[in-house]
Amino acid sequence: MRDDIRSVEELAAVPEFGELYEIHVENNGEPLPHVFFGLDVTPAVVDSYLGKDPEAPDWRATLEFLERQLGRGIPDVTEVIVTSFLYQLPYKHEPGYGVVEHLGPLLSAKYRELRPSG
Repeated sequence: MRDDIRSVEELAAVPEFGELYEIHVENNGEPLPHVFFGLDVTPAVVDSYLGKDPEAPDWRATLEFLERQLGRGIPDVTEVIVTSFLYQLPYKHEPGYGVVEHLGPLLSAKYRELRPSG
């Protein structure tokens, strides 16, 4: 199994992401890590941070999970997290931008590479 798919499945083991992941696979016929992170994980984290959805996954726990995954140094996993999570986070003028202040050191460093001015 590819490392990026394994990482997505580990995240899907978190109950709040399990249903999203099942729907994702059903709709796409297979796990597509970039699509799952871009369309499901990032919006869920931002919604949770903003308190929009009490059923949303815990944004802090999700950021901790992503920090650990990034720390593994696996290129496919890093690419998914950077491209389809960090790059999709809100910009300064958008609701939810404050979640950026809570990124762990590894996530924060990658985020600053993407958006040096925030």
